[in-house]
Amino acid sequence: MVEDRVEGMHRVDGLGEGAGDATPNEGGQRGGLSRRDFLKTAAAAAAGVAASQVFSVPTVFAQAGRVRWRVQTVWDAGTVGYTLFEQFTQRVKELSQGRLEIQPFPAGAVVGTFDMLDAVRSGVLDAMHVFTLYWAGSMPVTGFLSSYALGLSLPQEWEVWYYGLGGLDIARKAFADQGIFYVGPIQHDYNIIHSRVPIRSFGEFRGKKIRFPGGMIGDVFKAAGVSTVLLPGGEVYPALERGVIDAADFVGPAVNYNLGFQQVTKYIIMGPPSTPAIHQPVDLVDLTVNMQRWQALPDDLKELFIAAVREHSWNHYAGIQKADLEAWPKYRAAGVEVIRLSEADVEKFRKVAIPVWYEWARKDQYSREAFLSQLAYMKELGYVSDADLKGHEL
Repeated sequence: MVEDRVEGMHRVDGLGEGAGDATPNEGGQRGGLSRRDFLKTAAAAAAGVAASQVFSVPTVFAQAGRVRWRVQTVWDAGTVGYTLFEQFTQRVKELSQGRLEIQPFPAGAVVGTFDMLDAVRSGVLDAMHVFTLYWAGSMPVTGFLSSYALGLSLPQEWEVWYYGLGGLDIARKAFADQGIFYVGPIQHDYNIIHSRVPIRSFGEFRGKKIRFPGGMIGDVFKAAGVSTVLLPGGEVYPALERGVIDAADFVGPAVNYNLGFQQVTKYIIMGPPSTPAIHQPVDLVDLTVNMQRWQALPDDLKELFIAAVREHSWNHYAGIQKADLEAWPKYRAAGVEVIRLSEADVEKFRKVAIPVWYEWARKDQYSREAFLSQLAYMKELGYVSDADLKGHEL
Protein backbone atom coordinates (compact mmCIF):
# COMPACT_ATOMS: atom_id res chain seq x y z
CA MET A 1 0.00 0.00 0.00
CA VAL A 2 1.19 3.52 -0.79
CA GLU A 3 0.51 4.79 2.72
CA ASP A 4 2.98 2.26 4.07
CA ARG A 5 5.79 3.70 1.96
CA VAL A 6 5.57 7.41 2.69
CA GLU A 7 5.96 8.47 6.28
CA GLY A 8 3.81 11.02 8.08
CA MET A 9 1.03 11.12 5.51
CA HIS A 10 -2.61 10.06 5.39
CA ARG A 11 -4.12 8.41 2.32
CA VAL A 12 -7.62 9.50 1.23
CA ASP A 13 -9.68 6.66 -0.22
CA GLY A 14 -12.74 6.66 -2.45
CA LEU A 15 -11.39 8.97 -5.12
CA GLY A 16 -10.88 6.56 -7.98
CA GLU A 17 -11.70 6.89 -11.65
CA GLY A 18 -15.01 8.47 -12.48
CA ALA A 19 -14.91 11.06 -9.71
CA GLY A 20 -15.82 14.52 -10.89
CA ASP A 21 -17.01 13.62 -14.39
CA ALA A 22 -19.57 16.43 -14.29
CA THR A 23 -16.95 19.14 -13.76
CA PRO A 24 -17.67 22.42 -15.61
CA ASN A 25 -15.40 23.11 -18.54
CA GLU A 26 -12.98 26.04 -18.60
CA GLY A 27 -15.72 28.45 -19.53
CA GLY A 28 -17.76 27.36 -16.54
CA GLN A 29 -20.44 25.65 -18.64
CA ARG A 30 -21.44 22.02 -18.44
CA GLY A 31 -21.68 20.07 -21.65
CA GLY A 32 -19.05 19.29 -24.25
CA LEU A 33 -15.82 17.85 -22.95
CA SER A 34 -15.20 18.67 -19.28
CA ARG A 35 -11.68 18.86 -17.90
CA ARG A 36 -11.99 15.33 -16.59
CA ASP A 37 -13.59 13.96 -19.78
CA PHE A 38 -10.83 15.55 -21.82
CA LEU A 39 -8.06 13.99 -19.75
CA LYS A 40 -9.79 10.61 -19.61
CA THR A 41 -10.24 10.63 -23.38
CA ALA A 42 -6.63 11.65 -23.97
CA ALA A 43 -5.32 9.11 -21.49
CA ALA A 44 -7.49 6.34 -22.90
CA ALA A 45 -6.32 7.03 -26.44
CA ALA A 46 -2.66 7.08 -25.44
CA ALA A 47 -2.91 4.13 -23.09
CA GLY A 48 -5.04 2.10 -25.51
CA VAL A 49 -2.46 2.24 -28.27
CA ALA A 50 0.43 1.75 -25.86
CA ALA A 51 -1.11 -0.97 -23.70
CA SER A 52 -1.81 -3.11 -26.74
CA GLN A 53 1.95 -3.34 -27.18
CA VAL A 54 3.09 -3.62 -23.55
CA PHE A 55 3.44 -7.36 -23.50
CA SER A 56 3.52 -8.04 -27.22
CA VAL A 57 6.78 -6.24 -28.07
CA PRO A 58 9.99 -7.66 -26.59
CA THR A 59 12.04 -5.17 -24.57
CA VAL A 60 15.23 -5.82 -26.48
CA PHE A 61 15.05 -7.12 -30.02
CA ALA A 62 18.00 -8.15 -32.12
CA GLN A 63 17.28 -6.35 -35.35
CA ALA A 64 20.35 -4.42 -36.49
CA GLY A 65 21.26 -3.94 -32.81
CA ARG A 66 18.11 -1.99 -32.00
CA VAL A 67 16.69 -1.65 -28.49
CA ARG A 68 13.19 -0.69 -27.42
CA TRP A 69 12.33 0.36 -23.88
CA ARG A 70 8.92 0.81 -22.30
CA VAL A 71 9.02 4.00 -20.21
CA GLN A 72 6.15 5.40 -18.15
CA THR A 73 6.07 9.05 -17.12
CA VAL A 74 4.39 10.76 -14.19
CA TRP A 75 2.61 13.14 -16.59
CA ASP A 76 -1.03 12.71 -17.52
CA ALA A 77 -1.86 12.55 -21.22
CA GLY A 78 -3.06 15.94 -22.43
CA THR A 79 -0.64 17.99 -20.28
CA VAL A 80 2.32 20.03 -21.44
CA GLY A 81 4.54 17.71 -19.38
CA TYR A 82 3.49 14.69 -21.42
CA THR A 83 3.96 16.53 -24.70
CA LEU A 84 7.53 17.41 -23.70
CA PHE A 85 8.17 13.79 -22.66
CA GLU A 86 6.98 12.57 -26.07
CA GLN A 87 9.35 15.04 -27.72
CA PHE A 88 12.18 13.59 -25.65
CA THR A 89 11.39 10.04 -26.81
CA GLN A 90 11.47 11.19 -30.43
CA ARG A 91 14.76 12.97 -29.81
CA VAL A 92 16.35 9.77 -28.47
CA LYS A 93 15.25 7.88 -31.57
CA GLU A 94 16.62 10.63 -33.79
CA LEU A 95 19.99 10.89 -32.02
CA SER A 96 20.47 7.13 -31.99
CA GLN A 97 19.38 6.78 -35.62
CA GLY A 98 16.68 4.37 -34.51
CA ARG A 99 18.98 2.10 -32.48
CA LEU A 100 17.27 3.09 -29.20
CA GLU A 101 13.53 3.61 -29.21
CA ILE A 102 11.50 4.76 -26.20
CA GLN A 103 7.87 3.66 -26.13
CA PRO A 104 6.14 6.35 -24.01
CA PHE A 105 3.30 5.72 -21.58
CA PRO A 106 1.34 8.41 -19.71
CA ALA A 107 0.67 8.24 -15.99
CA GLY A 108 -1.20 5.10 -14.98
CA ALA A 109 -1.07 3.44 -18.41
CA VAL A 110 0.88 0.38 -17.23
CA VAL A 111 1.05 0.69 -13.44
CA GLY A 112 -0.07 3.20 -10.82
CA THR A 113 2.23 6.16 -10.23
CA PHE A 114 3.34 4.95 -6.80
CA ASP A 115 3.99 1.45 -8.18
CA MET A 116 6.51 2.62 -10.77
CA LEU A 117 9.61 1.99 -8.64
CA ASP A 118 8.64 -1.65 -8.14
CA ALA A 119 7.72 -1.94 -11.82
CA VAL A 120 11.17 -0.77 -12.95
CA ARG A 121 12.94 -2.86 -10.34
CA SER A 122 11.07 -5.98 -11.49
CA GLY A 123 11.35 -5.24 -15.21
CA VAL A 124 7.64 -4.66 -15.88
CA LEU A 125 8.81 -1.23 -17.05
CA ASP A 126 12.27 -0.71 -18.47
CA ALA A 127 12.52 2.82 -17.10
CA MET A 128 10.51 5.62 -15.50
CA HIS A 129 10.27 9.40 -15.73
CA VAL A 130 8.95 10.53 -12.37
CA PHE A 131 9.40 12.87 -9.39
CA THR A 132 12.39 11.62 -7.40
CA LEU A 133 10.99 12.35 -3.96
CA TYR A 134 8.02 9.98 -4.46
CA TRP A 135 10.22 7.19 -3.07
CA ALA A 136 11.09 8.91 0.21
CA GLY A 137 9.28 6.30 2.30
CA SER A 138 11.52 3.44 1.11
CA MET A 139 14.53 5.51 -0.03
CA PRO A 140 14.92 8.42 2.44
CA VAL A 141 17.76 9.97 0.46
CA THR A 142 15.32 10.89 -2.31
CA GLY A 143 14.06 13.60 0.05
CA PHE A 144 17.44 15.25 -0.56
CA LEU A 145 17.59 14.52 -4.31
CA SER A 146 15.01 17.21 -5.10
CA SER A 147 14.27 20.50 -3.38
CA TYR A 148 12.71 20.62 0.06
CA ALA A 149 11.33 23.35 2.30
CA LEU A 150 13.79 26.26 2.53
CA GLY A 151 16.69 24.27 1.06
CA LEU A 152 18.54 25.03 -2.19
CA SER A 153 16.04 27.07 -4.17
CA LEU A 154 17.40 27.80 -7.66
CA PRO A 155 17.79 25.40 -10.61
CA GLN A 156 21.46 26.27 -11.09
CA GLU A 157 22.20 25.43 -7.45
CA TRP A 158 20.89 21.93 -7.98
CA GLU A 159 22.97 21.61 -11.15
CA VAL A 160 26.05 22.60 -9.15
CA TRP A 161 25.24 20.09 -6.43
CA TYR A 162 24.59 17.21 -8.86
CA TYR A 163 27.37 17.83 -11.34
CA GLY A 164 29.96 19.68 -9.25
CA LEU A 165 29.59 18.59 -5.64
CA GLY A 166 29.03 14.84 -5.92
CA GLY A 167 25.23 14.65 -5.90
CA LEU A 168 25.07 12.48 -9.02
CA ASP A 169 27.35 9.86 -7.44
CA ILE A 170 25.17 9.73 -4.29
CA ALA A 171 22.01 9.32 -6.36
CA ARG A 172 23.53 6.58 -8.50
CA LYS A 173 24.80 4.63 -5.49
CA ALA A 174 21.43 4.83 -3.74
CA PHE A 175 19.44 3.68 -6.78
CA ALA A 176 21.97 0.96 -7.61
CA ASP A 177 21.08 -0.62 -4.26
CA GLN A 178 17.54 -0.92 -5.67
CA GLY A 179 18.72 -2.57 -8.90
CA ILE A 180 18.14 0.67 -10.83
CA PHE A 181 20.45 3.04 -12.73
CA TYR A 182 19.88 6.73 -12.05
CA VAL A 183 20.57 8.53 -15.32
CA GLY A 184 20.17 12.12 -14.14
CA PRO A 185 17.92 14.85 -12.77
CA ILE A 186 15.44 16.69 -14.98
CA GLN A 187 14.72 20.34 -14.26
CA HIS A 188 11.04 21.09 -14.01
CA ASP A 189 9.47 23.99 -12.10
CA TYR A 190 8.61 25.44 -8.73
CA ASN A 191 5.45 24.11 -7.12
CA ILE A 192 2.39 26.09 -6.07
CA ILE A 193 -0.47 25.41 -3.67
CA HIS A 194 -4.06 25.63 -4.91
CA SER A 195 -6.58 26.29 -2.17
CA ARG A 196 -10.33 26.39 -1.72
CA VAL A 197 -9.85 28.87 1.15
CA PRO A 198 -7.56 31.87 1.59
CA ILE A 199 -4.33 31.19 3.51
CA ARG A 200 -2.56 34.49 4.11
CA SER A 201 0.01 33.71 6.82
CA PHE A 202 2.08 30.98 8.47
CA GLY A 203 -0.50 30.70 11.26
CA GLU A 204 -3.41 30.15 8.87
CA PHE A 205 -1.90 26.86 7.65
CA ARG A 206 -2.67 25.31 11.05
CA GLY A 207 -5.61 22.93 10.96
CA LYS A 208 -5.86 22.85 7.15
CA LYS A 209 -5.98 19.52 5.32
CA ILE A 210 -3.52 19.79 2.43
CA ARG A 211 -2.17 17.31 -0.12
CA PHE A 212 1.64 17.17 -0.20
CA PRO A 213 3.97 14.68 -1.92
CA GLY A 214 5.16 13.16 1.34
CA GLY A 215 8.58 12.70 2.85
CA MET A 216 10.39 15.66 4.33
CA ILE A 217 8.08 18.25 2.77
CA GLY A 218 5.03 16.68 4.35
CA ASP A 219 6.81 16.50 7.70
CA VAL A 220 7.65 20.22 7.64
CA PHE A 221 4.02 21.16 7.09
CA LYS A 222 2.89 18.62 9.65
CA ALA A 223 5.19 20.36 12.14
CA ALA A 224 3.49 23.63 11.17
CA GLY A 225 0.10 22.19 12.16
CA VAL A 226 -1.14 20.97 8.77
CA SER A 227 -3.02 17.68 8.37
CA THR A 228 -1.04 16.32 5.42
CA VAL A 229 -2.59 14.00 2.84
CA LEU A 230 -0.92 11.81 0.21
CA LEU A 231 -2.61 11.55 -3.18
CA PRO A 232 -1.32 10.70 -6.67
CA GLY A 233 -1.80 13.43 -9.24
CA GLY A 234 -4.93 11.94 -10.79
CA GLU A 235 -6.81 12.10 -7.48
CA VAL A 236 -6.00 15.69 -6.54
CA TYR A 237 -8.69 17.36 -8.66
CA PRO A 238 -11.63 15.28 -7.38
CA ALA A 239 -10.40 15.67 -3.78
CA LEU A 240 -10.42 19.45 -4.18
CA GLU A 241 -13.73 19.40 -6.02
CA ARG A 242 -15.46 17.45 -3.25
CA GLY A 243 -13.88 19.43 -0.46
CA VAL A 244 -12.16 16.34 0.95
CA ILE A 245 -9.03 18.52 1.24
CA ASP A 246 -8.72 22.27 1.71
CA ALA A 247 -5.73 22.74 -0.56
CA ALA A 248 -3.15 20.86 -2.60
CA ASP A 249 0.42 21.23 -3.70
CA PHE A 250 0.86 19.92 -7.24
CA VAL A 251 3.61 21.07 -9.61
CA GLY A 252 3.49 24.43 -11.36
CA PRO A 253 1.05 26.83 -13.04
CA ALA A 254 0.94 25.41 -16.58
CA VAL A 255 0.38 21.73 -15.80
CA ASN A 256 -2.05 22.59 -13.01
CA TYR A 257 -4.04 24.71 -15.44
CA ASN A 258 -4.09 21.78 -17.89
CA LEU A 259 -5.53 19.69 -15.07
CA GLY A 260 -8.27 22.24 -14.39
CA PHE A 261 -7.40 23.24 -10.83
CA GLN A 262 -8.72 26.76 -11.52
CA GLN A 263 -12.19 25.22 -11.77
CA VAL A 264 -12.20 23.95 -8.18
CA THR A 265 -10.02 26.46 -6.31
CA LYS A 266 -10.00 30.25 -6.20
CA TYR A 267 -6.65 30.83 -4.50
CA ILE A 268 -3.00 30.11 -5.28
CA ILE A 269 -0.65 30.30 -2.29
CA MET A 270 2.97 31.31 -2.93
CA GLY A 271 5.92 32.72 -1.02
CA PRO A 272 7.23 36.27 -1.52
CA PRO A 273 9.10 37.14 -4.74
CA SER A 274 12.40 36.15 -3.08
CA THR A 275 11.06 32.67 -2.31
CA PRO A 276 8.14 31.92 -4.66
CA ALA A 277 7.80 28.33 -3.45
CA ILE A 278 8.58 27.83 0.22
CA HIS A 279 8.05 24.09 0.19
CA GLN A 280 9.44 22.93 -3.17
CA PRO A 281 11.19 25.62 -5.21
CA VAL A 282 12.97 23.25 -7.65
CA ASP A 283 10.86 20.15 -8.17
CA LEU A 284 13.08 17.64 -9.98
CA VAL A 285 11.99 14.74 -12.14
CA ASP A 286 14.47 12.00 -13.03
CA LEU A 287 14.99 9.23 -15.56
CA THR A 288 15.92 5.86 -14.04
CA VAL A 289 16.43 2.51 -15.78
CA ASN A 290 16.26 -1.13 -14.71
CA MET A 291 19.91 -2.03 -14.03
CA GLN A 292 19.94 -5.16 -16.19
CA ARG A 293 18.47 -3.21 -19.11
CA TRP A 294 21.06 -0.50 -18.59
CA GLN A 295 23.99 -2.89 -18.41
CA ALA A 296 22.81 -4.62 -21.60
CA LEU A 297 22.96 -1.32 -23.52
CA PRO A 298 26.05 -0.75 -25.69
CA ASP A 299 28.44 1.81 -24.23
CA ASP A 300 27.91 4.35 -26.99
CA LEU A 301 24.14 4.26 -26.46
CA LYS A 302 24.64 4.70 -22.72
CA GLU A 303 26.61 7.88 -23.34
CA LEU A 304 24.10 9.08 -25.90
CA PHE A 305 21.19 8.46 -23.54
CA ILE A 306 22.86 10.25 -20.63
CA ALA A 307 23.46 13.25 -22.89
CA ALA A 308 19.89 13.14 -24.20
CA VAL A 309 18.47 13.17 -20.67
CA ARG A 310 20.57 16.19 -19.74
CA GLU A 311 19.44 17.97 -22.91
CA HIS A 312 15.84 17.04 -22.09
CA SER A 313 16.27 18.52 -18.61
CA TRP A 314 16.74 22.03 -19.94
CA ASN A 315 14.33 21.63 -22.86
CA HIS A 316 11.72 20.50 -20.36
CA TYR A 317 12.49 23.41 -18.06
CA ALA A 318 12.26 25.98 -20.86
CA GLY A 319 9.06 24.44 -22.21
CA ILE A 320 7.41 24.48 -18.80
CA GLN A 321 8.47 28.07 -18.06
CA LYS A 322 7.08 29.24 -21.41
CA ALA A 323 3.81 27.46 -20.68
CA ASP A 324 3.71 29.04 -17.19
CA LEU A 325 3.89 32.51 -18.70
CA GLU A 326 0.94 31.65 -20.90
CA ALA A 327 -1.01 30.18 -17.97
CA TRP A 328 -0.90 33.11 -15.52
CA PRO A 329 -3.27 35.40 -17.52
CA LYS A 330 -5.71 32.49 -17.78
CA TYR A 331 -5.77 32.13 -14.01
CA ARG A 332 -6.50 35.84 -13.65
CA ALA A 333 -9.28 35.58 -16.21
CA ALA A 334 -10.74 32.68 -14.21
CA GLY A 335 -10.86 34.87 -11.10
CA VAL A 336 -8.09 33.07 -9.20
CA GLU A 337 -6.37 35.20 -6.55
CA VAL A 338 -2.62 34.77 -5.98
CA ILE A 339 -1.76 35.17 -2.29
CA ARG A 340 1.88 35.80 -1.39
CA LEU A 341 3.17 35.02 2.07
CA SER A 342 5.58 37.47 3.75
CA GLU A 343 9.30 37.32 4.48
CA ALA A 344 8.35 36.89 8.15
CA ASP A 345 6.35 33.80 7.19
CA VAL A 346 9.40 32.42 5.38
CA GLU A 347 11.51 32.74 8.53
CA LYS A 348 8.82 31.00 10.60
CA PHE A 349 8.79 28.11 8.13
CA ARG A 350 12.62 27.99 8.21
CA LYS A 351 12.62 27.51 11.99
CA VAL A 352 10.16 24.64 11.59
CA ALA A 353 12.06 23.13 8.64
CA ILE A 354 15.60 22.95 10.02
CA PRO A 355 14.89 20.30 12.71
CA VAL A 356 13.09 18.22 10.06
CA TRP A 357 16.15 18.40 7.77
CA TYR A 358 18.22 16.82 10.51
CA GLU A 359 15.61 14.15 11.27
CA TRP A 360 15.71 13.03 7.64
CA ALA A 361 19.50 13.21 7.46
CA ARG A 362 19.65 10.64 10.26
CA LYS A 363 17.59 8.07 8.36
CA ASP A 364 20.49 6.43 6.51
CA GLN A 365 24.05 6.98 5.31
CA TYR A 366 23.06 8.26 1.86
CA SER A 367 20.74 10.84 3.41
CA ARG A 368 23.48 11.99 5.77
CA GLU A 369 26.02 12.25 2.97
CA ALA A 370 23.66 14.23 0.71
CA PHE A 371 22.52 16.58 3.45
CA LEU A 372 25.98 17.39 4.77
CA SER A 373 27.22 18.38 1.31
CA GLN A 374 24.09 20.46 0.68
CA LEU A 375 24.32 22.09 4.10
CA ALA A 376 27.92 23.19 3.49
CA TYR A 377 26.80 24.65 0.14
CA MET A 378 23.79 26.41 1.72
CA LYS A 379 26.04 28.00 4.35
CA GLU A 380 28.36 29.35 1.64
CA LEU A 381 25.33 30.74 -0.22
CA GLY A 382 24.02 32.41 2.94
CA TYR A 383 20.84 30.34 3.24
CA VAL A 384 21.62 29.41 6.83
CA SER A 385 24.07 30.50 9.50
CA ASP A 386 25.70 28.75 12.44
CA ALA A 387 23.19 30.53 14.66
CA ASP A 388 20.29 28.97 12.70
CA LEU A 389 21.80 25.52 13.20
CA LYS A 390 22.64 25.87 16.88
CA GLY A 391 21.46 22.85 18.85
CA HIS A 392 21.10 20.63 15.79
CA GLU A 393 23.60 17.86 15.24
CA LEU A 394 23.92 14.59 13.33
